[in-house]
Amino acid sequence: MDIVKNVFVSIHILLCLVLICVIVLQSGKNSGLSAFTGANESYLSKNKAKSRDARLALATKWVAGVFVVLTVILNLM
Repeated sequence: MDIVKNVFVSIHILLCLVLICVIVLQSGKNSGLSAFTGANESYLSKNKAKSRDARLALATKWVAGVFVVLTVILNLM
C-alpha cells in the first residue's frame, strides 16, 4: 500500500507542476472597457476555438479535474 501511495504522490506533484505551467502559459484577459464596446472583436478572435489559448484552457480543465480526483483519493488513503 505504501508503494501505491508513493506513486500517487509522485503523480500528484507532477500534476501540480503541469497545472502551474499550463496556467502561466495562458494569455491575460485584459480587455478593459473595450469589452463593452465590442472593439476587441476581430476576425481572428472569432476563430478562438482552435487557438492556443483555447487548447490551454481545455488542458487546464482536464488537468485540474484529474488533480482534484487524485487529491480526494490521496486524502482517503
